[in-house]
Amino acid sequence: MAFYEKYYHKMPDGTIKQINPFSNTEVWCVEERGRKPTINTEPHTPEPLDLRDPEDYCHFCETNYIFTPPEKNRDFLDRNGTWKRERFIAAEKLGREFAEFRRVGNLFEIVTYDYWHMNYGYSMSESCQQWQEDYLGSKAGYDHIMNVLGLKMRMIGADFETMDEEERILRAAPFFGGCHELLIGRKHFVPGAKHTHELSSSGSLTPDEHFRYIRLAVDTLVDIYQQNPYVRYISVFQNWLKPAGASFDHLHKQLVGLDEWGVQMTGEIDSLKTNPNLYNELAANFAIYNSLLIAENDHAIAFTEIGHRFPTVAVYSKSVNCRPFEQTEEEIRGMSDLVHALHSALTSQTTCNEEWFFAPFDTIYPAPWHILIKLRLHNPAGFEGNTKIYINPISPDKLRRDITEALAQRKSDGLIAGDIRIGDEVRRSPNPLKYYRGMLKNISYEGRA
Repeated sequence: MAFYEKYYHKMPDGTIKQINPFSNTEVWCVEERGRKPTINTEPHTPEPLDLRDPEDYCHFCETNYIFTPPEKNRDFLDRNGTWKRERFIAAEKLGREFAEFRRVGNLFEIVTYDYWHMNYGYSMSESCQQWQEDYLGSKAGYDHIMNVLGLKMRMIGADFETMDEEERILRAAPFFGGCHELLIGRKHFVPGAKHTHELSSSGSLTPDEHFRYIRLAVDTLVDIYQQNPYVRYISVFQNWLKPAGASFDHLHKQLVGLDEWGVQMTGEIDSLKTNPNLYNELAANFAIYNSLLIAENDHAIAFTEIGHRFPTVAVYSKSVNCRPFEQTEEEIRGMSDLVHALHSALTSQTTCNEEWFFAPFDTIYPAPWHILIKLRLHNPAGFEGNTKIYINPISPDKLRRDITEALAQRKSDGLIAGDIRIGDEVRRSPNPLKYYRGMLKNISYEGRA
């Protein structure tokens, strides 16, 4: 359609010029550079794995809980196979029981506890303070905190040994009341793994396990918001594999409280002021009219999104509710199932970033919850730096085609949710995102620190 030509233009030689309608990033897909595989699969020469049970391959593994801060939450299966959650885990339980997913403070915060305390006068909530006192009051808890703190101080070049007790306790505060969280999966490798590439990833989880993982992230959003009255937005992201920025090749998400919306979300909210149907027109409808649809279920839709430095698949919630924690269990499950299916199709060998977007806490403009999965298949080089024109080796058409084929196979094998509609099964009705129909809810300040 002519309306979209300024964003998406195919030239006679095969070059595809793209302008991202939300960021104005310019991207070219050059035909000769587009022949590399979209999805990385099993290596040509798999390396044998020294399988150890319980696992101890990195600091996130189940035998190394002593190297991570104390657990604010843990999700686990009880003896009847029912999911349960516990809060503020005592140190004495760390070595005896394992969590399927657990939430801990990030050892190296992006936005630090001191940032909030010194700039805003923030201090941790009474419940967190009590947990800190109880934790440090036990020998096991005290030893755990001093071990983690000593590890951190040595890694940043500080002299832990010369610190007095008061300074050590002050420096341990972020472990209990900080606003940068890690959500860590239990396994490093899939059960029965024989080779080092058989990592436990988002896509290797079952749909139910992935939903619990997403549910923990959604609930953590609420906790951070209630804990810190100065938080205006929360960055939620997942770096999968070291080339994508991960410290360890072990499944984990991160959530970072912010005192601003960030450049990307600020720009999108500004655009919404003049075009309330922005996300339908320039995301979902764009994908419909340019044959970039990949998959959907009753609550979410996935498609190739143009104009990104890396090949990108977008998953948008169809709900009238714009923030993840305002949605029903079924709506959250719909988002989770599509995101899980995409990760399953990409396999654990495809380096990628998962990025969440949703309406900030203090905006009146509705913006739908959406998640971008960006495939880190190449490294930007000098041409990109001095032109700000980025070369993306995978065309939107090829990305759609390759992932659609992989999803169909995963569905046939019973590895993803059965109600997902793929490829030609996806409905082409315009304006599938219903965010604009609902007024944004006023978020209650009840319970905020």
